[in-house]
Amino acid sequence: MKFILDKPVKVIMLGAGGTGGYIAPHLYRLLHTIERPVKVIIVDGDIVEEKNLIRQNFVASDIGRNKAQVLAERYASAFGMEAYYIPDFIECESKLFELTKPDTHLSSPNPYQRSSSHVILIGAVDNNRSRQLCHQVFNRADDLIYLDSGNGEYTGQVVCGIRRKGWTYFEPIGDAYPDILIDNDKFPTELSCAEAAVSAPQSIVANVMAATAVVSYIYNIIVLGSIEARSVTFSTKSVNLKPIIKHIRKVA
Repeated sequence: MKFILDKPVKVIMLGAGGTGGYIAPHLYRLLHTIERPVKVIIVDGDIVEEKNLIRQNFVASDIGRNKAQVLAERYASAFGMEAYYIPDFIECESKLFELTKPDTHLSSPNPYQRSSSHVILIGAVDNNRSRQLCHQVFNRADDLIYLDSGNGEYTGQVVCGIRRKGWTYFEPIGDAYPDILIDNDKFPTELSCAEAAVSAPQSIVANVMAATAVVSYIYNIIVLGSIEARSVTFSTKSVNLKPIIKHIRKVA
């Protein structure tokens, strides 16, 4: 799959916790080096708690602050970029769909020519209800790159879905793992206090490995202009990252 290398880039990242926190510094570092308009929007309604310091990319002085705000302000400032963040959970299809629409920019040297951005949606969430929402938005989009990351304590996967001109070329996470679409999961705001306190075991190394795979995809898309693997699976125990390469299947 080939990508145009002079298009502006817009990235929306849902989730600023275990994996999103490690994606952020490398994502901003990468994007600030490319010579075209870029925008990163981090979305998360959660606040930093003391328990997060064990494996998430936060420090003690962040406790009590919104996770999306902390990451956006810290790393946008570090790399001389403007900070964009939404300190809420997005649980509405129409809101996410509007957010994933391409921005338009004036082209140089022709001031009358406009170019639209590559839009990359990163799902760094820990619930399948949010993945179902992303799946719905992906299938509505004309053009969208949707990277979903998920992991447990030692293993995980990153799936790259691609829509172009209303056609699906790479299937998203919901098609690769159909059980996600029938899971009776809840949005974060629907969880009781007891439910919110319970989470699947994860480890810092699994989060870092997942983040590395996500940033590698983005590097290949915006710097190299091509990707081959539809998805990757990984294991921190075997220190292995395995690509899954399939032929492109064009679906209306």
